[in-house]
Amino acid sequence: MKTIKINHLAIHVSDLNRSMDFYGGVLGLQEIEEPFHDGLHTWYEIGDGISLHLIEELELKVPADKSKTNHLCFSLKDLDAFIQKLRKINHLYGNWEGELGKINFRSDGIRQIFFQDPDGYWLEANDDF
Repeated sequence: MKTIKINHLAIHVSDLNRSMDFYGGVLGLQEIEEPFHDGLHTWYEIGDGISLHLIEELELKVPADKSKTNHLCFSLKDLDAFIQKLRKINHLYGNWEGELGKINFRSDGIRQIFFQDPDGYWLEANDDF
C-alpha cells in the first residue's frame, strides 16, 4: 500500500514575472491556484497532482556553476518541437557534457537536453513521455 508521494517542488527565483514567462511561456506549464496571493508565489501543475512552486526572493544567490546533478526534469511528447522553440528564442541548451546545441542519448535510447532557467537552475527535457 502506497503511503507517501511527492506533493510539490519549490524553488526560489529572483524575479517572479521573468520566471513565470519562462516556466509558463517557454515550458508551457499550466498555472494553478495558490493560496498566498501575495505576489511572491506562483504555482504550476507538473503532473499527477504534483506542483512546482516558484517563490520570489529578491536577494537570491544561485551559483552560476551549479551542478547539473541537481536538476528538474520534464518529459515531453515532442522534444523536437521544444528544441525548435528554444532555438527560436535563442535559449541555450546542450548535452550532459555541456556541448551547446547537442542532444544527449541515454543508454536506453532516451534523448535529453539540459538548459538553465533565468536564475541558473538546471533543467532537463527528454522524450521519455
